[in-house]
Amino acid sequence: METTDNRLLLEECGGKHRVRISVDRGGTFTDCVGIFPVEPTAKDPSGERVVVVKLLSEDPTHYSDAPREGIRRILEIATGSPHPRDALLATENIESIRMGTTVATNALLERKGEPCALVVTLGFRDLLKIGNQARPKIFDLSISKPDVLYQHVVQIDERVTLVGYAMDPRPAAQNQSDETNVVVGRSGEHVRILKTPEWATVRKQLQQVFDTGIRSVAVCLMHAYTFTAHEEEIGRIASEIGFTHVTLSSHLSPRIKIVPRAHSATADAYLTPGIRRYVDGFASGFDAGFGDIRIDFMQSDGGLAPVEHFSGLRAILSGPAAGVVGYAVTSYSESEKISLVGFDMGGTSTDVSRFGGEFEHVFETTTAGVTIQAPQLDINTVAAGGGSRLFFRNGLMVVGPESAGAFPGPACYRNGGPLCITDANLLLGRLRVEHFPHIFGPSEDQPLDMNATRALFEQLVADINAEMRARHTAESAYQNKSVEEIALGFLQVANETMCRPIRTLTEARGHNVQNHSLACFGGAGGQHACAVAVNLGIRRVFVHRLASVLSAYGLGLSEVVHEEQSPAAAIWSNEAQQPLLARLEKLSRVGCRKLISQGFLDSQIRVQRFLNMRYDGTDTSIMVPESTIGDYQLRFESMHQREFGFVLRNRRIIVDDLRARVTGTLSKVKAGQVYDELKSLQRRELCEPNTHPAFVDTVSVYFQGGYRPTAVLKLGLLNPGDVVRGPAIVLDCNSAVLVEPNWVATVTSTQLVLDNTPVTTLDVSTHHISTEIDPIHLSVLANRFMSIAEQMGRTLEKTSVSTNIKERLDFSCALFDQHGNLVANAPHIPVHLGSMSHAVKFQLDRFSEDLQEGDVILVNHPQAGGTHLPDITIISPVFHDSRIIFFVASRGHHADIGGISPGSMPPNSRELFQEGASSMGMKIVDRGEFQEEAVRHMLLEEPAQYPECSGTRNYRDVLSDLKAQIAANHRGIALLSQLCAEYGLEVVQEYMAHIQHTAEAAVRLLLKETRVKHPTGQLSGHDFMDDGSKISLHVDISEDGSALFDFTGTSPEIYGNTNAPPSVTHSAIIYCLRCMVQSDLPLNQGCLAP
Repeated sequence: METTDNRLLLEECGGKHRVRISVDRGGTFTDCVGIFPVEPTAKDPSGERVVVVKLLSEDPTHYSDAPREGIRRILEIATGSPHPRDALLATENIESIRMGTTVATNALLERKGEPCALVVTLGFRDLLKIGNQARPKIFDLSISKPDVLYQHVVQIDERVTLVGYAMDPRPAAQNQSDETNVVVGRSGEHVRILKTPEWATVRKQLQQVFDTGIRSVAVCLMHAYTFTAHEEEIGRIASEIGFTHVTLSSHLSPRIKIVPRAHSATADAYLTPGIRRYVDGFASGFDAGFGDIRIDFMQSDGGLAPVEHFSGLRAILSGPAAGVVGYAVTSYSESEKISLVGFDMGGTSTDVSRFGGEFEHVFETTTAGVTIQAPQLDINTVAAGGGSRLFFRNGLMVVGPESAGAFPGPACYRNGGPLCITDANLLLGRLRVEHFPHIFGPSEDQPLDMNATRALFEQLVADINAEMRARHTAESAYQNKSVEEIALGFLQVANETMCRPIRTLTEARGHNVQNHSLACFGGAGGQHACAVAVNLGIRRVFVHRLASVLSAYGLGLSEVVHEEQSPAAAIWSNEAQQPLLARLEKLSRVGCRKLISQGFLDSQIRVQRFLNMRYDGTDTSIMVPESTIGDYQLRFESMHQREFGFVLRNRRIIVDDLRARVTGTLSKVKAGQVYDELKSLQRRELCEPNTHPAFVDTVSVYFQGGYRPTAVLKLGLLNPGDVVRGPAIVLDCNSAVLVEPNWVATVTSTQLVLDNTPVTTLDVSTHHISTEIDPIHLSVLANRFMSIAEQMGRTLEKTSVSTNIKERLDFSCALFDQHGNLVANAPHIPVHLGSMSHAVKFQLDRFSEDLQEGDVILVNHPQAGGTHLPDITIISPVFHDSRIIFFVASRGHHADIGGISPGSMPPNSRELFQEGASSMGMKIVDRGEFQEEAVRHMLLEEPAQYPECSGTRNYRDVLSDLKAQIAANHRGIALLSQLCAEYGLEVVQEYMAHIQHTAEAAVRLLLKETRVKHPTGQLSGHDFMDDGSKISLHVDISEDGSALFDFTGTSPEIYGNTNAPPSVTHSAIIYCLRCMVQSDLPLNQGCLAP
């Protein structure tokens, strides 16, 4: 790994296929790693040399294909002989090529895939246009739905249905054997064939599509996950006609849920032909021996696939997946069992992931508006990278999501770009102009432009200081910030933004983030690793010597994977266990035969078996791996308890799918050897770094509190055992690692291991700040408040059991100050957002001095701040020294709370009691004791007292969801307590007020701008409901930005169920105002203050 290593491929290995090459083709750069045998030395007895080549992914003036160019350069280095660009590349020295590519991802994002057609059951032509109920941007007034991937739709006049299916995976008890149109599907379910296609008509329909020039087709029919015959016949006909690519959803993704199954089939038909063309073009640049080389591509699930089996559907996360494999193999130890958080920070975004001994997969994700139903590593992406832009909006410092991209890039790139995270690091001295490549300017030979960065920062800081002074009447209330303070503040905001998805991967799933180590890689990650770790309470950071190209290096450590999957739809029982396990074994044998056919030996093959299990009546399943005790039910219950916080003892367990993951191992790397090396390492602290050969310079770097002298060292000249105490900057050829004060870096043969001291942990209050408003702390705490609301929402989503809350996400969670004013909420349901504060304030008045620690209140009555009755609000006061300091609340839509019919707002309801149970406010938990009798009375007995009404018809699920709301509130209380421990109660309460004032100022500005457009300040409008009722609104805007919303002229209440209580009216106003503010703004009580 030495940059000065000039050893060539051993002479006796020349021409014998001994160079192993891994290539990660990213959007901006292509990273190539070559490994080949060389003469051992005393310093490096391994007998292998690792060569790194980094080049632009697009540079048409110099080469046509970046991966092939990278391979050419590696071969020249390995052999010492020229390999001309204009000649076919010789393959005699290449042992294998492993590649990760963004070709499929880019085609999906840019909608540049293969023109294709969708073949679907008659009546479902708009299935993918309708999609699901996802609301990614609820405040966006200009919503643009992603385009569908297909150009044509062919509707097949066919229909099958499941016999006796009524939310029960087993058919109704009846004799089906006598019915000729009933068959048993792959899942064991009985399928009734209602209509068989006219195959001549199908052929004619497909021929018409073929005649338009379409050559790729996706087939997705109703219930094809279990009944495959119709899809298979359509596929056969399409192939006969001449379609070059045919995707059958029943073969690609044999799982229930037609929408994601159709999305997946369409994506495969759209992407795979492009992948094939790319591979063919890549191969065309090699000589005739290319076919004898092993070529594998990385899939989104972290496994390699032979080039002939590689598909576009499984290539979406190809590059990031290789990085996860890289840090998992190099930094996780089976003996230590310390879980890892992966932190991959690049130019435009940051990918975070988790590894705890097994790769964590998700099986349904959405990318570029397309829901993919395929195994993928659980990687979360946040729009915060080195090129993320810096803004000051509505009183808050904001990082991203906009990016400057590779061009124009950050301001310092000499292309007239905007301020970005890279500029902040440069200004603070964390990036060094003298050590950054001189590749900028018209002649591509200029260094980074510090003057451009400083000029833009000085202008931005002047604007920030002016705006913050204008918000205060007293000159002493706000102290002007320096350029360095603001730049560091933007980095703090960026770090908090990157911490949010990490908390989602860990704490929201039952893992303590402080029990993890951070594995940092990517070009920009080393500058932020220590700060991110401190924010999370993580004590150790691993930075591999090849961190900037770890995705490429990880390809060389990856395993070849083949997966087999089959639907089951079985109830778990002693009787069903053996047949299910027998089917699993059969799937395993099929997978093993596939790998053996690729040349793997039995000793190189490992099988992992899974059952996809869920509780009856729920839609959230868990992929349960085979355990050593062999009891899938116990493992399922254990995983369910950890992730969701509960188990349902008297609920049947459904097995939806069987899955066998078969891996073939070629890598000889021992996992986690860094721990063994750390234990035996002879450490030598660099007390005087300037005397060490690795020393480059001493520079000034800005940290919290001011500039500090910081040693700059070259990683390649540091030896295993060297210990560097921060502050320091450790450089390699492609990136820099910032060792912050109170951190110590230990050098090993493969890694830089950073450990922090107890001084920097969050065990005590570490943020000693004033209660006076500060734009930096305001922005950071706004992120923290929002993060708490989001984590409450995830807790509710996971611990609930109903489809309404768990799947449709019909809920909201929020934080309130001690007066009941809304402070922050996760962007969930609009009608909830502005009304929950009314419910909290109503209960504060109702119970007055009767609230005690451990109390939790239930309310849903419209007069008490509710919306409609199924929306039940759970409110928890937060106490400190026997006084209320905050409130947290969650509101969820319950499917059935009694009344004249299940569901919400029955069309014929006239009286409130007809919609079910109602409460003006009751203690569902009284001093820590759950009041189930009172809940039972409210939900079952009270509604049944009225004519033609009954209590809830699904008491068990409603009770479970209420407990889930209580759990979400408990989570919010714990996180608020942690925040107070870090900052102090007084600071947190003051900043809750500051953030409301910030929202008020933004809305006042909006109203003032509106008045400029309408000088009279008078706005009027009206509309009519379906029954003719009139809604009239007159808005009177004053010069100071306050406004009166007057609904005089609106029709009186109607004898029906569409009347709006005051809380809903306020919700409508606050939602409209928030939509009109054209930037991110914390939606809180301040929005209504004007």
